[in-house]
Amino acid sequence: MSDGTSDAGESERGETAESEREPITIYSDYVCPFCYLGRRSLSAYQAERDAELPIEWRPFDLRSGKRNADGTIDHDADDGKDDAYYEQATQNVKKLREKYGADEMQVELATDVDSLPAQLVSVAVREQYDYETWLAFDEGVFEALWHDGHDIGDESVLVDIAESAGIDVEVVRDVLGDEERRAALREQFREAQRRGITGVPTFVYDEHAARGAVPPEQLERLVEGV
Repeated sequence: MSDGTSDAGESERGETAESEREPITIYSDYVCPFCYLGRRSLSAYQAERDAELPIEWRPFDLRSGKRNADGTIDHDADDGKDDAYYEQATQNVKKLREKYGADEMQVELATDVDSLPAQLVSVAVREQYDYETWLAFDEGVFEALWHDGHDIGDESVLVDIAESAGIDVEVVRDVLGDEERRAALREQFREAQRRGITGVPTFVYDEHAARGAVPPEQLERLVEGV
């Protein structure tokens, strides 16, 4: 997670013709407040476009430095983030919440929530259902955490989100108990690191990137080069 502002200016775009159906890739973690706010910004940009701009989501694990070998989180592990860091992050969330009109955002930080179960289910839904169904689940996860303060690491919460999106709830139960899927997800996390992703959200389009909860006009420059 970045602080939401320090990397907001890191974007560039070449003069490449835009494909109407080419997706924008987003590396994100559901427990990152700036990922939620970045999606709010993206939604504002998408609403102004004539052509659809679908999302190609790539999972990222903000808790990787605190995970035990069995996948659980050691909340006492030192990840280099002190009280001053979290206070600054909270202030940045408040500023961006106001800037993007995200009044429904009731939670500012979610340091004790593990998003790995939600990411497992999201990957499975993306594989087994159409884009619109995945998007409904994906947005439902963000809303459950940042609007309602629910623990998205809890199976019952994920079942409710899945039901609301029209997904067979057995998908949730099956995925959460599938060790092969967990291993595959960890490999996706490592792949993001190999690609140089060090913070989220990171938006990628045509091999150019912008990191942070950047404003809609910066996303427009990234995608359209204007």
